[in-house]
Amino acid sequence: MNILHSNWEKRGRIDMAQDKLKRLLVEKLDAMERNGVRKGKERIITGRRPPRDGFGPRYFLKSCGGRAFLRMNANAYLGLNTHPRVVEAEETAVRRYGAGPGAVRFISGTFEPHIKLEERLASFHGREAGMLFSAAYAAVMGVLPQLVTGETLVVSDALNHNCIINAVRLAQPAARAVYEHLDTARLEGLLEQYLGKAKRVVVVTDGVFSMRGDYAPLDVICAICRRYSELFEEGVISVVDDSHGVGAFGETGRGSEEKTAARADILIATLGKALGVNGGYVVSDRTVIDYLRETAPFYIYSNPITPSEAAAALAALEILDSGEGIGLLKKIRDLAASLRRGFRDCGRETLDGEHPIVPLLIRDTAKTRELVQRLYDRDVLATGLGYPVVPRGDEELRFQISAEHTERDIGYLLDVL
Repeated sequence: MNILHSNWEKRGRIDMAQDKLKRLLVEKLDAMERNGVRKGKERIITGRRPPRDGFGPRYFLKSCGGRAFLRMNANAYLGLNTHPRVVEAEETAVRRYGAGPGAVRFISGTFEPHIKLEERLASFHGREAGMLFSAAYAAVMGVLPQLVTGETLVVSDALNHNCIINAVRLAQPAARAVYEHLDTARLEGLLEQYLGKAKRVVVVTDGVFSMRGDYAPLDVICAICRRYSELFEEGVISVVDDSHGVGAFGETGRGSEEKTAARADILIATLGKALGVNGGYVVSDRTVIDYLRETAPFYIYSNPITPSEAAAALAALEILDSGEGIGLLKKIRDLAASLRRGFRDCGRETLDGEHPIVPLLIRDTAKTRELVQRLYDRDVLATGLGYPVVPRGDEELRFQISAEHTERDIGYLLDVL
């Protein structure tokens, strides 16, 4: 009885501590709700209806009574996540290698599909070597801190993705500076300002910016980095996260580098958007990749993507780098142009561009939320970006075109709007 009583006392103290934590967490959740940044419950997809009658696929959600939704907020730009060759490659590999890698790579978790995919990614991007991560977020978090010392300046675009912001925090550079979005004159001014104050500079930017679908002028950025590299003892390194660019941008899908005829020192991207699978990667010179394999904790201490995911991603990459891929890229450019034209024809504001991210600028948070709900009521899934997620006055709906969409889908969306 004494032992039992003692255990119950311990349990009571734990429950009291948890109650205190719960109260604090409820307060934080309530504050997030008030500030408009709480995401709330996730919608659960329960099925997919194939294309028919000139419309693209529709999706079913849990507890929605069989309603079929047009999905305008997915990153699968080329529709390769459902491509028969990609699905078949994954099914074949999972039967051959099993469902998971079973270990981190340096122990015994590297499989042949991992190596083949890394080699093909390096070749696709014209680099010497490539390296897989469990996700593009993990790739950025794993790569950037390994390039930063206590005498490094990191310079970043103001609209860079959250993964870059957190990777810079993790890296703890000697200094960090932010230039206004796409303002290359300000970037150059910051490098001038830090001459003699840092040994190394890392300039990091998104290739395509996920909120707006615009892209970094990499030709100008890389030229500035080259020009100033001799003025810093350890040089100026350019790093680009082109997760929304690769497979969705450029004539052959090589992203913002292709669009601007530029080449960064280090390119990071994803397998989970246009390629339709899962995981992230980095490509660069072999020495850089060899160093990252030895030092990046997000690589060393995390399981890789599964062998079957690697096989599926390799199949998707082969499709992208073919005549079929060129056709899919043209289709999403044409559909994006059609949607932009439709917005303008009905007097709505959007941004110029060719990327399949097509923003509809609302410039009011309450109206943005209301319009997202109205679209949902008419069986359209869309993402609204309100303040403080975006600056006040930049509130928008972000529509994302997929090669699975059709002109009839675009017409339906415009009719609803």
